[in-house]
Amino acid sequence: MKEERIIVPANGYLMLFVFLLFFFGGIASMIALRSPWPVFAVLTAIFIAPGFIMVQPNNSRVLLLFGKYVGSIKQNGFYWVNPFYTKKKISLRASNFDSERLKVNDKLGNPIMISTILVWRVKDTYKAAFDVDNFENFVRVQTDAAVRKLASMYPYDNFADEGHKEDITLRSSVNEVSEALEKEIDERLSIAGIEVLEARIGYLAYAQEIANAMLKRQQATAIVAARHKIVEGAVSMVEMALEELGKKNIVHLDDERKAAMVSNLMVILCGDKDASPVLNTGTLNL
Repeated sequence: MKEERIIVPANGYLMLFVFLLFFFGGIASMIALRSPWPVFAVLTAIFIAPGFIMVQPNNSRVLLLFGKYVGSIKQNGFYWVNPFYTKKKISLRASNFDSERLKVNDKLGNPIMISTILVWRVKDTYKAAFDVDNFENFVRVQTDAAVRKLASMYPYDNFADEGHKEDITLRSSVNEVSEALEKEIDERLSIAGIEVLEARIGYLAYAQEIANAMLKRQQATAIVAARHKIVEGAVSMVEMALEELGKKNIVHLDDERKAAMVSNLMVILCGDKDASPVLNTGTLNL
């Protein structure tokens, strides 16, 4: 048998009544009749006693008879089973697993620190009990392996300056990365009958030895991008100024004066500091 089998055993309250009847009835008969025969009723009650089992909500019992799988009880309640059954408890409740921070290399080879938060529960009690040695340890090991694989599939961040333009990154593509991580872990844990409810990255950062350098690089990339926008806007403003001056015939500029005007406007618009105006009271040739 390679599949989970759900069973519903005998009602525990009915067997409890039988137990009390045999136990106290046998004791009362021995006292009243002064005969050894009622002792068999007491022994029968003692034999019945180990068969009582209580299953709480979101818990299960896996039953074995001399090493052979009999079935699993998933419905909560008070039951009675064969006293010779071995009863193994497996929780069906959702569990959280916060992995350790692992030091791995991303797709570009940069060392990063990463951890994951996993929400899982047992779906198939047969697989969890018999297809793996220890399903809880199996969850931890396979989750770490899945995180290492995921980190090697995507870069930490985009660096367009070196041509590493990726659509999906660990830092910015949270939903896509979480879906890929959940799928990877679910495939690994299916052998143990584990259902993955949620998987997401809990911690992500560059490794300590390159964190400062990468921070400076990110700042430099941001500054270059901002300068690019400033220059692009400044060129548009200069073009508009020259066009408006030409339309309204405010002043006629030759090529040399246009070049000087463009140079001055670009310095003013792209400079870090405010320009100091100089009042020219002479002619344009001065």
